[in-house]
Order: sequence, then C-alpha cells, then structure tokens
Amino acid sequence: MRLSLRLALPLPLLVSLVLPLVSAFAQALPNTTRLLRFPATNGSQIVFAYAGELYTVGKAGGVARRLTSGPGYSSFPRFSADGAQLAFTSQYDGNTEVYVMPADGGVPKRLTTTATLGRDDISDRMGPNNIVMAWQNTQPLVVFRSRMKSYNSFNGDLFKVGLDAELPQHLPIPRGGFMSFSPDDSKMAFNRIFREFRTWKHYSGGMADDVWIFDFKTGTTENLTNDPSQDICPMWASDNHIYFISDRDGRMNLFSIDLATKETKQLTSFKDFDIKFPSIGRDAIVFEQAGYI
Repeated sequence: MRLSLRLALPLPLLVSLVLPLVSAFAQALPNTTRLLRFPATNGSQIVFAYAGELYTVGKAGGVARRLTSGPGYSSFPRFSADGAQLAFTSQYDGNTEVYVMPADGGVPKRLTTTATLGRDDISDRMGPNNIVMAWQNTQPLVVFRSRMKSYNSFNGDLFKVGLDAELPQHLPIPRGGFMSFSPDDSKMAFNRIFREFRTWKHYSGGMADDVWIFDFKTGTTENLTNDPSQDICPMWASDNHIYFISDRDGRMNLFSIDLATKETKQLTSFKDFDIKFPSIGRDAIVFEQAGYI
C-alpha cells in the first residue's frame, strides 16, 4: 500500500509499503512529489533520501522530518537489527564513506576512511563507493560494498566494520553486490555483480546476476535462483523466504522464494517502471518505483 506523507519543507510526498506474505497493490495519486530514493524501514519508521539528504517518517505516514544536513550526498540508509541505529553512505568529508547515527537523528560518526576514487558519485554509471548494504543481525557490524581494492569499477568487495571504526574486514567471497544475512548470520544471500546504476534493459548476458547463498560455516556457495534474467537485491526474512527483485516479466518486480520448497512467487506486477533498491525491516519491505517510495 502507499502512505501519504509530507516533508517539513512542505512538499506532498508518497510512500509505498509492501508487507511480506501478501500481494502488493498500488494506485496513482496526482500531484505528489517524486524522486524519493533508497528507502529503509525498521518496522515502525521509514527513512529515505530526497535531494541528497535523509528524511524519516512513521510507518503510518505523516510529516517527514529531515535527519541529515551536509555538503555532500547521503544515501543507502540501513537500520540496525534492533532499529536503534542508522548506517548510511555520505560525503561529509569529501570522500564517500560509511557513517552511523541514532535512528531518530543525531551527530553522524564516520566508520570508514578510504582512498579517493576517480569515479565516485551517485550520478556515475558505476554508482558511489562504500555503499551500505546491511547490518549483521547478531552483532553491531555494518556491511558495505567498496571498490577500495579493485582496479575495475565494475568489481567491488563486501566488507564489515564495527561501530568503533576499526579496520574493515573482508567477507570471504571474491566479489559482491547487494546482500542480506540469514537471521542467525550463519549464511548470507548475495549478488556477485553490482550494476544497478547502469541503464541496461532486458539484458541476459554474463553480467546478469543470480541470488547466491554463502555458508560461513562450510565455505560453500549455492546458486539459489539460477535464472537468465536479472535477480538482485536479496532480502532474507524470518519467514524462511528470501525476497528479491527480478525482470523475468520484462520489468523489475518483487518475488519471493521459499527456502524449504524452492518455490518462487511473483508478488508485484508493475508494468510501467521497475522496482528499485528494496530493503526489508521486520514486517515490511519498502522500495522505490516510478519515483515514489
């Protein structure tokens, strides 16, 4: 469903919320502000990016309140497992780095310090560096995708960093993109490739990705979806399903796969524009579609 909300600016905005285990629906509302991006939720609160800053609003809608104010672009907010902390990617000090702050707002703390890249901007077709992907569920560790060790702008690695801003630890896979941990952190669902900022449509070549599962205990990797289409943005839920978006029907829509039966279901049927940058939090999935969230 879509929830009406307003920024404190004030501008009329719209939020779209999809609850797990039910089909999504949407309706067109006139005269609403678009270009809302990179949403996240902790079940009661929604945070999104608008005009380079982060805003928060309650799950039921209302007036959105600004959380960040800085010289650079803030994006990719992600809530901690308890919903109390918010990690995000921002450019406060010039470079694009990982920051954390209380979910209700506060002074951001910088967690990473990486070298400047020649291509590092939200508008670049490779996307920004140091994109926050997820938190671990059992420890206060933030996972982010970085090109700090890559010579190729297409390739990035997944790292995790703690709230004391210690040196990041490399996750034990050769390269990675979107990812999500299992509830006990023993496994993760991930994409090997990150090309979401490219404009390719209906592509089915070697850069079309699947959803993979990596087992931290055994070190084994399983191709979960194994489909010629683009299957990305895996979200591991507590109901033994992994949710993801795929362009199997020509547009990026939301799908789920039952980990017990391997049955795949399509949950949304947008025909006009793709779903982009979904994220999961407790009892809800939020996503960007047609400029709305």
